Amino acid sequence: MDYIPNTERDKEIMLKEMGVSSFETLLEGIPQPLREFSLSLQEGLAEPHVLEILKELSEKNFSTGKYISFLGAGAYEHYIPSLVDHLASRGEFYTCYTPYQPEVSQGTLQVIYEFQTLICELTGMDVSNASLYDGSTALAEAALLSIRFNEKNKIVLSRSVHPEYRQVIATYLKGLRTEIVEVGSPEGITDVDQLDRIIDDRTAAVLIQNPNFFGCVEDMETLSSIAHKHGALFVACVNPVSLGILKSPGEYNADIAVGDAQVLGNYLNYGGPYLGFFTVKKEFLRKIPGRIAGETVDSNGRRCFVLTLQAREQHIRRQKATSNICTNQALLALRACIYLCALGKPGIKELAHLNIQKSHYACEKLSALPAVKPLFKKPFFHEFAVKIQGNYRINTMNEHLLKKGIIGGLEISRYYPEFDNSVLFCVTETKTKESIDRLTKELSQI
Repeated sequence: MDYIPNTERDKEIMLKEMGVSSFETLLEGIPQPLREFSLSLQEGLAEPHVLEILKELSEKNFSTGKYISFLGAGAYEHYIPSLVDHLASRGEFYTCYTPYQPEVSQGTLQVIYEFQTLICELTGMDVSNASLYDGSTALAEAALLSIRFNEKNKIVLSRSVHPEYRQVIATYLKGLRTEIVEVGSPEGITDVDQLDRIIDDRTAAVLIQNPNFFGCVEDMETLSSIAHKHGALFVACVNPVSLGILKSPGEYNADIAVGDAQVLGNYLNYGGPYLGFFTVKKEFLRKIPGRIAGETVDSNGRRCFVLTLQAREQHIRRQKATSNICTNQALLALRACIYLCALGKPGIKELAHLNIQKSHYACEKLSALPAVKPLFKKPFFHEFAVKIQGNYRINTMNEHLLKKGIIGGLEISRYYPEFDNSVLFCVTETKTKESIDRLTKELSQI
């Protein structure tokens, strides 16, 4: 065992202290047949050979490094400036641990504080926590906060919310005897009239995603007004990149705004880890799950940072815990912080415009094909759904595209059977006119 740093002398001392003569003596309680086995491992390989094998295995994956991807549905490919990798990979950030001791954690605490500040500016909300696991858990935690605050046991959410987010919410609320009621979205956005009928005095909150799973832009002001009219909280789950051009949650009076910040300087990472953000109006400050970094001064009057409002689940009063989440995605939040600082307000606005322009160009090109028509007639951000008419099938289409070096869209009927043979395409700023034209050409040849 070359990698266990115990010398023979070390072993002798340990055995003597335990009062046994050999290591085998320690195993006498285990039946003999279980002690006689072989792993049948092959001989060790030279490091260059190992790297070659791993490289061959990695090339079996279909990655955005080699393929043009039009797949979105919650995980989005964006260009990440090189300085994000450069700064985020510094040893001080890569190796730091949880910042319980502020005297040795000022850098980490300041990053968290700046992240919170940037997210509040982006969303127009009063307070942000230090981040959560991802967008789905952030939305589920928003539902929990609403139930605790209003002391009501009914959650209303739109079917246009990401299906996997809705699954996470159902799992979170399963043991709380909470009723979850879904509002239809037959035209691609939440049915306003149905929402108004469904809400009652037992409703803790209304949960809406914008842009929603179909990529469509919801009428958030109207939906917020309906929720508040019935005494329910309004929870907005938003794409932070879209806030470069769409109204912020603060502007339409959202009580809680959450979302996934994977789009802010973080890679696709084969589905994770990702980064959830969680913001609220100030009256919900003490109900927020997770951590909050605050600014103060030390004994010499110098500006410094600490974890604040620590009467929380990870320290004391566990019986009154706001959440089981007692951590944050600090390294990914750091990347989001660097990314937002690098782009600035003009950059985020330009980025949002690029996403809209390119996705609408793609939608127009694809809709010009005889067998393709838009599934909905609503405004959209960087995702849109189309229906494939005739005998063409989505899986056949995607198999053809994959052979041509293109990762196609998501088949919507996997989650919404009523939208048969429909596909969701995503187009971000990473797609060129040539790549969109190439997608259109390949589809026209099927």
